[in-house]
Amino acid sequence: MSNPPVPPSHVRALNILRDLPAVASLVELCFAGTLDDEGRRYLQQMRLSGRDSSFLRWAAHAAETVSMPLNGFVWEQDGEIIGNASLIPYRYNKQKYFLIANVAVHPQHQRGGIGRALTIACMQQARQKNAWQTWLHVRDDNPGAIHLYESLGFQARLRRSAWRLPFDRIAHPEPAPLAITRLRGGDWPQQQAFLRRLNPESMAWYQATPWLSLRPGFFPAVERFLFGDMTRHWAVHDNKNLLAALSCQPMPSAHPARLWAALPPSGAEETLYSLLLRARRDLASWRCSLALDLPAGAYADSVQAAGFSLQRTLIWMQADETPAKN
Repeated sequence: MSNPPVPPSHVRALNILRDLPAVASLVELCFAGTLDDEGRRYLQQMRLSGRDSSFLRWAAHAAETVSMPLNGFVWEQDGEIIGNASLIPYRYNKQKYFLIANVAVHPQHQRGGIGRALTIACMQQARQKNAWQTWLHVRDDNPGAIHLYESLGFQARLRRSAWRLPFDRIAHPEPAPLAITRLRGGDWPQQQAFLRRLNPESMAWYQATPWLSLRPGFFPAVERFLFGDMTRHWAVHDNKNLLAALSCQPMPSAHPARLWAALPPSGAEETLYSLLLRARRDLASWRCSLALDLPAGAYADSVQAAGFSLQRTLIWMQADETPAKN
């Protein structure tokens, strides 16, 4: 027997003054098997925020201007929130971008059109707010959600794999097979080209490449010192040519330090392996986990051999539609 049509009266706008704890519990229930430490911290913060009256008063006025899940829609039925979809605003190059996230439906109510209705509500609101682009991401092992988003006009643009190394596994790696050197100022054109290939401009609205932190040379180093930027760099050279580079950017407390790899399209498997082993050795005193994001499938064997575990692979999808006009 097919499911009956979904009554739209159950969809309403998220009320951050009272909905955050219930939404956090719903997201945790739906994604319990895939939550990492960062995801659990995110949900904990959502619950704490839901009990912080000062934060809630501020958030009520800032929901449309900060990149936080303070906007969106819920599905409420018999007084219970059983569905959620967040609409997170971003601004880049003076354009509005929106990310649809946290699309969650209670397991007992799935396959009834709730996720579709909530996603459509977010898409409509993004159009009303003159979105330049509307995006979402979905795990590559969730074919049902992928099919849903494709049916709504989303198209896959990128596939990204997130690799992680816990802090308690960073120290005492085997010696790097290749000689590791320092980045040189003259390496920048090649390093920048490698970085651009791995971190496309189409995603800069979500996570811009920190060019100043990654650029070698005396003056960038002085500026980083003045701003307390402790980014570390390693490189492998063939005579005067840069073969590959790796940089580590410290992040706020309790977050993994971010690794940025500058690599050619292929042929640097042993080079990357050596760079990751050296980074593990040099960063042991930081006592934090390491995070490395790469295009799906890129250098996967080298990263895994260096001790990293694949956390997830996300498909980034963009709505195939024309922005609304005033």
